[in-house]
Amino acid sequence: MKRISIPFILLFSFVATLSAQPLPKDFNAYVENVLKTFNVPGVSVAVVKDGKVILTKGFGVKTIGTTEKVDSKTNFSIASNTKAFIGTSLGILVEEGKISWNDRVIDHLPWFQLSDPYVTREMKIIDLLVHRSGLGLGAGDLLIWPTNTYNQKDVVKRFRNVPLATSFRSTYAYDNILYLIAGEVIEAVSGKTWDQFVRARIFEPLGMNNSALTFTEAITKGNVATPHAEINGIVRPVAASDSDKTNPAASINANADDIAQWMICQLDSGKGANGAVIFKPSTARQIWSVVTPIPVAKVAKELSPMQSNFYGYGGGFSLRDYRGKKLVSHTGGLSGFVSFIAMIPELRVGVAVFTNQEVGGAFYSIGYRVLDHYLGEKYDWTTAYKRVKERSDSTSKATEKKTMTSRDSLSKPSLPLHKYEGKFVDAWYGDVTIEMKEGKLFMQMVPTPSLGGFLEHYQHNTFIARWSDPEMRADAFVTFSLNPDGTIEHIKMKAVSPATDFSFDFHDLLLKPVK
Repeated sequence: MKRISIPFILLFSFVATLSAQPLPKDFNAYVENVLKTFNVPGVSVAVVKDGKVILTKGFGVKTIGTTEKVDSKTNFSIASNTKAFIGTSLGILVEEGKISWNDRVIDHLPWFQLSDPYVTREMKIIDLLVHRSGLGLGAGDLLIWPTNTYNQKDVVKRFRNVPLATSFRSTYAYDNILYLIAGEVIEAVSGKTWDQFVRARIFEPLGMNNSALTFTEAITKGNVATPHAEINGIVRPVAASDSDKTNPAASINANADDIAQWMICQLDSGKGANGAVIFKPSTARQIWSVVTPIPVAKVAKELSPMQSNFYGYGGGFSLRDYRGKKLVSHTGGLSGFVSFIAMIPELRVGVAVFTNQEVGGAFYSIGYRVLDHYLGEKYDWTTAYKRVKERSDSTSKATEKKTMTSRDSLSKPSLPLHKYEGKFVDAWYGDVTIEMKEGKLFMQMVPTPSLGGFLEHYQHNTFIARWSDPEMRADAFVTFSLNPDGTIEHIKMKAVSPATDFSFDFHDLLLKPVK
């Protein structure tokens, strides 16, 4: 026993010493290398431990080609990391007795409606948060992104026509628009809009004074990062998403200083570093508990330390195990921005990484490096994610090449091109027009100005919509189905590349001609 206990004590002391170190000595150089490896202009990092701020720091620049540095107060769109604020807000209202997690949505929003009457009737408050409604992945996202002419009331009204893909509560499928409904619940029971509520009940008590509820507000505050993406092999600035419209699903913009206070509050069961009590431990337990289980997939061999035993979704957070500890986390992504917030409650450690380029490998490499430090582990995440990205890019290019070479290049459309012209409508998305321009067919998704482009013949009665705006990166197959008399019965669409963002849910459209 003595011979066993001595190395055990040494090991314990070694791990404790690692935990006591604020961060690895080479951490700054490590982050700079990540930026270079993944071609990311700028990043903001926050680390908290045991109720204290260990680091809030900016690296790189706000806009590529300039010298304006990112600092700890530079705002980044945190996209879907907004969802945790909504889950927490609903938890506060539960504490106050204004709602119950198991209240039916229609009891607070009588107008609420989905395409299935049973699901409409049985949808609970908790169901709005946990991605088990029966809707497909990203269903209805074309109503909110890219920027379009619909306001939030239009989105909610049209969403009732989005078809369900599976039975209610049977399958996990990530969605965004039900979080807009959750925002409507907050307003209905509190008398404050969701953003007024978050500001008054979370931002202000925690001193998150430099963060913004929308990208528009972030611009007015100044000190905001510019979104970037790789377009045709070159990283450059891109237009910011109209995150004001995505609202409770994805519109918060935050910085390292402020998000550190948010993580401290979460890790201390609702108590801020300044002593402010935002919510009770019961709410923390609820939003950190798995409601919807997610099948555990086999990770790439390079990412083997990430292999989990359980995985699920709670009240605005993803939940899984990492190196034997419970990990509470979420990612976020909007045009030109991706982010990662991860916390290990048992160690009271949290890390947030915000970037202004669309490369998840960058924020994961930094985030897991921090977590590993406090776990007494080491792993070369930068190399691992670089290899995974290279393989993924190669696979996507090979798939796209095969798509183009395997087609029947000798086939021709069944109809003269002008016979494909017309106005078409989808029950939930709205109008689409196809007309002749410059001797070619041009397709315009009417509510979404940036989704317009010429149709390139692919094979038979299938064309490819090549969107004129290069920032879309979402070319789509457009397939016409014909009636026996040669008229068009309907149009179906599908993204060409497997790398297309799931929010381009073209596959859910059923476009019928307007007579």
